[in-house]
Amino acid sequence: MKQTLALVTVLVDDYDRAIAYYTRQLNFCLLEDTQLQGEKRWVRVAPDSRAGTALLLAKAVGAPQLGRIGDQTGGRVSFFLYTSDFWRSFNDMKSNGVAFIHDPREEPYGVVAVFRDLYGNLWDLIQTR
Repeated sequence: MKQTLALVTVLVDDYDRAIAYYTRQLNFCLLEDTQLQGEKRWVRVAPDSRAGTALLLAKAVGAPQLGRIGDQTGGRVSFFLYTSDFWRSFNDMKSNGVAFIHDPREEPYGVVAVFRDLYGNLWDLIQTR
């Protein structure tokens, strides 16, 4: 039996604002934006249209969900974005206004830099060895 991790939910405050950030600043692909009931939409983005795993952008509803936007992991790095060309990705993202909170550094597993997304979630941009 084969299993695949397909989606990871990211709570957002507004669908269109989130789509703009992930597609313009991070250069992700908009895979799907389907209207569901009421204001609810099914919005998937990924770094590549052929990526096996995508983010599901879910608009937070109610105080408990709104309070979790940007802090779904208690301040730890939430997401790990692998790249085959660290410096190109890093420079492209910086020029697109992505907020890096640590300078790139060499680690035993590769080169990495931490950035904060639109909502405050922490990400590692990584090129492995």
